[in-house]
Amino acid sequence: MFLSTYVKVQSLLTEFKNDERGVTAIEYAVVAVAVATVVAVVFGSGTEGPLFDVIDGLLGDVAAIFD
Repeated sequence: MFLSTYVKVQSLLTEFKNDERGVTAIEYAVVAVAVATVVAVVFGSGTEGPLFDVIDGLLGDVAAIFD
């Protein structure tokens, strides 16, 4: 009786240790946070941020050509 219970518990612990399903979800979460951070840095908020500055500069140059 005790031996069979020990074997079952040992088997369950081995399966739990080798289970990698949760690892994939954590990896996707880390990637999602990284992408969100890059998007926030590039686009900034409202009229601030490097991408806005580049587009504003280009449109200013185009407007200067037509003036």
